[in-house]
Amino acid sequence: MNLDIESKTQIQEKRCTVYFDCACPLCSKEIATYKQWRGAESILWIDASACPEYELGSELKRDTALARLHVRNADGELEQGAAAFIELWTHFPAMAWFTPCLSQPMTIKLLDTLYRLFLKIRPLWRKPPPKNTSVCPTHPLPPTES
Repeated sequence: MNLDIESKTQIQEKRCTVYFDCACPLCSKEIATYKQWRGAESILWIDASACPEYELGSELKRDTALARLHVRNADGELEQGAAAFIELWTHFPAMAWFTPCLSQPMTIKLLDTLYRLFLKIRPLWRKPPPKNTSVCPTHPLPPTES
């Protein structure tokens, strides 16, 4: 993992890092809901549509991060798709009891198939971010020079 010192420190303080697409209205609403749940304060939330490239780490490219949900667990391993959701849900007390059932290989395969089907229609909701504005409050854009 090739992150700068500040990002490494943030990740070490958090139990997992979620890379999400805030330019997708449905995705951003889902993440906004998660952020209100107990346990969310220990998660580092990265808007892959607007973050600096280095916040994604060396093995995650922006187009890949925007294509589906990615979660880096506390050990630095990158999960994607259904496995990423399951990793995320383990950090919420309201969902943690449920995740061992979902973590079975056949269940992950089924959930990943359903997620891939959803990803085929997701572009209908995704909008390009307006110029010179941030679509998410997690990473405001720097002021432009006049």
